[in-house]
Amino acid sequence: MRIALPHWAGALAVKAAAFITVMCCALAALLGVLVHVSVTNQTVGQARDLALSRLGDATQAYEAGDTLLPGAAVDPGGLPAPLRSLAVGGRRGTMVATYRGRPTMWAAGPVAGHRALAVEVDYSQQSRTITGLDQSILWSSMLAIGATVLVGVFAVTRVTRRLHGTARVARRISAGDLDARVNDPRTQDPSRPQDEVAAVAAALDSMASSLQGKLLSEQRFTADVAHELRTPLTGLHAAAELLPPGRPTELVRDRVAALRTLTEDLLEISRLDTRREKLEIDTEELGALAGRVVRASGTETEVRILRDARVETDRRRLERVLGNLVANAHKHGRAPVVLTVDGAVVTVRDHGEGYPGYLVAHGPQRFRTEGGAKGHGLGLTIALGQAEVLGARLSFTNAVDGGAVATLTLPVTE
Repeated sequence: MRIALPHWAGALAVKAAAFITVMCCALAALLGVLVHVSVTNQTVGQARDLALSRLGDATQAYEAGDTLLPGAAVDPGGLPAPLRSLAVGGRRGTMVATYRGRPTMWAAGPVAGHRALAVEVDYSQQSRTITGLDQSILWSSMLAIGATVLVGVFAVTRVTRRLHGTARVARRISAGDLDARVNDPRTQDPSRPQDEVAAVAAALDSMASSLQGKLLSEQRFTADVAHELRTPLTGLHAAAELLPPGRPTELVRDRVAALRTLTEDLLEISRLDTRREKLEIDTEELGALAGRVVRASGTETEVRILRDARVETDRRRLERVLGNLVANAHKHGRAPVVLTVDGAVVTVRDHGEGYPGYLVAHGPQRFRTEGGAKGHGLGLTIALGQAEVLGARLSFTNAVDGGAVATLTLPVTE
């Protein structure tokens, strides 16, 4: 079972917390071992020196024939066997062992007759000191690790929150919101230290501003060109109407009409680019509206109403979207073309070669066509823009058995 993490806790935060925890544990273990070894060596050394000192006094008393002090004896029963063997072999030594239920420091040395003279020193206090020290090291290490992890996680999550904020702004920009900015406080105040996250935020804001400026320039250019073309095209249209009947006249009038259509499409796109279009909302029967669109198109398009629906929408804009989809299906696809109404979902399908790969992946792009298709890519661009104004979702896919499928999902009226 996977553990659900907070929205701000990504892989970076988890990895940083794990790294901090491992490093704290390693550092605490290293310091604990060093302190334990140092204190233990000092404590054991003091106890060993005391035991050897008493062993020296006991040896002098034994050699002088005096009575041994308490704690000193020849071949005592509790003397550890390794230490007894060392003493019988003619050498002195010390050893900590449990005697009568308590830790004892033994010191032993040789005496006449291959016997061992041993002295016992109570080691309980030193053992408790070392045990207490180990417990103190353990608890203090756990406390230090916990505090360090909390501080480290807090610092890391502050960075990850800023990174997530930058990522959200980047997604908004990619979705078309060119006014989105990170506005990291560090980038607004030059006196504050600039870290890497601030540098990324500043670069993203600069890129968004540059992109917005270029797109606005492109939109103004498109609108200006379309506006400037309207006047000469009006004159051309009037002049074409005055030409005598004939094949050349028909060709001129056809080209002038195509130019006028292209100019009107560019003007419509420039208005959509401003994102200031206002809706004229009314309640419409979707099935009846689809039938009117097909009749107005003058094409042989089959209308299937699986489930009718009433929607609150802008009739003119919705008719524009469906009309462009039907016209595109007949122009670039093959019959039969079917318009299906299923509740608030309208699909337009043809049985041609389907949409190009770039269009399915990224949506329609103005002035881009592939495969020798004729057109400017403006019809579907306008349909997508008008659908966004309506608050609807327009998607483009290819059917498994061939053909292009455009799906328009409208908001449902409650």
